[in-house]
Amino acid sequence: MKVRAIKRGQIIELLEQINDVPDNTEILVELQAPRASATGKPLTHDEKLAKLNQLFGTWKDDTELIEIFAEIDKVRHA
Repeated sequence: MKVRAIKRGQIIELLEQINDVPDNTEILVELQAPRASATGKPLTHDEKLAKLNQLFGTWKDDTELIEIFAEIDKVRHA
């Protein structure tokens, strides 16, 4: 099974719903960074933009994001 995910520090967040694996199940993960399109050719500008837009959407419901940016703003203006 292949699923897309985002790595943040030591946490890997899955971008797709996984119903086949119960919670708290140990799994084996093989990492492969997406560097080219499925054809093996470098990504086009539109493909890169589509990937970025997909990644940005994963943060839309993150309630901690406001706190994180408030802390960054506080440090920047200290």
